[in-house]
Amino acid sequence: MEPVISLGRRKTSVARVTLTEGTGEVIINGRDAKEYFPITMQQFKLQQPFKLTDTVGKFDVIARVDGGGITGQVDAVRLGIARALVLVDADHKPKLKAEELMTRDPRAVERKKFGQKKARKRFQFSKR
Repeated sequence: MEPVISLGRRKTSVARVTLTEGTGEVIINGRDAKEYFPITMQQFKLQQPFKLTDTVGKFDVIARVDGGGITGQVDAVRLGIARALVLVDADHKPKLKAEELMTRDPRAVERKKFGQKKARKRFQFSKR
C-alpha cells in the first residue's frame, strides 16, 4: 500500500497526516505521540478513529502540525486520520460520520472590532 496523505484543521491548527501500513506507531512533528500529547484524553482522541473502524495497530501515522494550541492540534490530527482512513477504505465513512469525526469544526475566535475592548466587550461607559 502506498502512503495516504490527508489534511485536518481545527481553529488555527493545520495537520498534514500520512498514513502507511505498519504497527500502530504515531509520530507527530518528529516525536512520539505520547510525548507530544501527554494527557490521556488527547491520546484517546488520537486513537478514536482507529477504534471505531477496528484498525488499531494496522497503520502508522506521521503527522506534521502547525499553529494553534494543544487541543486544536489534537483535533486537527484526529480529523486528518479519519479522512485518511476513509481514503483507504470508503466503508469506514458511516462509522466515523456517526461519531462526527468527519466534520470540520468551524468554530474559531471572533475578531476584535474597532471601538471595542475585545470582540464583544465594550469600553467602560462613563455617564459623567
